[in-house]
Amino acid sequence: MSQVFQRQAVVDTLMDVVMCLVPVWLAVIIGLIVAWAWKPRWASFIFMGLRSFRPQLILSSPPGLNAALTAFMGFPLLRKLWASFRARKSEEEEASQTVDRQQTSEECTSDHHAGQETLAVTDEDLEHLCNLLQAKDGGPAWHQVMDRSTQTMCYQAWRRDPEVGPPQYRSRTVYEDVSPELMRDFFWDDEFRLKWDDMLLYSKTLEECQRTGTMIVHWVRKFPFFCSDREYVIGRRIWDSGKTYFCVTKGVPYPSLPRHSKPRRVDLYYSSWCIRAVESRKGDGQLSSCEVVLFHHEDMGIPWEIAKIGVRQGMWGAVKNIERGVNAYFKERKSSPPLSRSALMARINTKVPADFSRSLGLPSTETEDVHDVSKTLQGNGWKLLIVGGAVALACGLDRGVLSKALIFGIARRLGKFGKRL
Repeated sequence: MSQVFQRQAVVDTLMDVVMCLVPVWLAVIIGLIVAWAWKPRWASFIFMGLRSFRPQLILSSPPGLNAALTAFMGFPLLRKLWASFRARKSEEEEASQTVDRQQTSEECTSDHHAGQETLAVTDEDLEHLCNLLQAKDGGPAWHQVMDRSTQTMCYQAWRRDPEVGPPQYRSRTVYEDVSPELMRDFFWDDEFRLKWDDMLLYSKTLEECQRTGTMIVHWVRKFPFFCSDREYVIGRRIWDSGKTYFCVTKGVPYPSLPRHSKPRRVDLYYSSWCIRAVESRKGDGQLSSCEVVLFHHEDMGIPWEIAKIGVRQGMWGAVKNIERGVNAYFKERKSSPPLSRSALMARINTKVPADFSRSLGLPSTETEDVHDVSKTLQGNGWKLLIVGGAVALACGLDRGVLSKALIFGIARRLGKFGKRL
């Protein structure tokens, strides 16, 4: 008869372990750390006091109650673990939105036209941007025109005058305590741009490709009183190579949008940039700053010498205005508002394959260390789960030191075996 009751106790205990398995191992770790690693003096007195009530607790508490109470104590840590898991999962979902570059030669369906159209921005545009970054485009030398900084931002600018076409500008801006992903979304978010860019009067998305993230947008920008406003039809797209983002925007033809005398359309427009994390000026060795290298030129229909004077006079003011916009965008995103349509499109990136990355000297996404929850469970996580289950089983059975030592020994061996795996 005693064997029957003992088996029933084992069954009840196993059921308790199954019900409390998830939070138990967290609570066990806390108990082990407090009881054996930290081990304050007053803990011994409390333990001695509880030993006098042990027979009563054994008689009055059902099997597995100690495990349930321990699991309840570990609930706050379980909530933190769940929040961390959700954050990791959202990052993985964002990363899964990147598409393979080999598929981008296919046609993408337009949102505003019944047929299919070729992509407005192609891999050739990415290659051209990379050539600009590596000074392999065959153009003239750059001449520095500005080098200024604030407490949270450094800015450098260069200009060159090609034999044909308008002046071209290159700039390098480093923002402190800003992530590349935030800067990527910031430059793409046309809805928010209307709040900080005083020159942008109107913005509308004409086409978008959900597969590659390619967009065609229509802008109207404000110009000085002696000039009419300018309109732009811009094709844009983002490539991702190891958390380095290559953002290409350029003027594209769009016959279905009729021209008007006012605002005047700008056909020659190119503005592309590379975003990546760099080491902070704080000297702490952390990649907590964000570098933006920009290449820009456009033919606004203004004499180029006059345009150069205007750019030189308004350059620093425009840079500080962008910094204010970045700070405002950072504060707004901290409150976790719903992302705009254009910001969501900024997260659909084209992944650069390893062979193409190596040919251009880019970091590869295939070598990136991506967190995987299953790998964590295959490592120390499942080992702790075994130890937690063993502790709960020992507390539930409560049949003396020998049985507990046997259970802990088995769990220890299983943990070592999992470590070898």
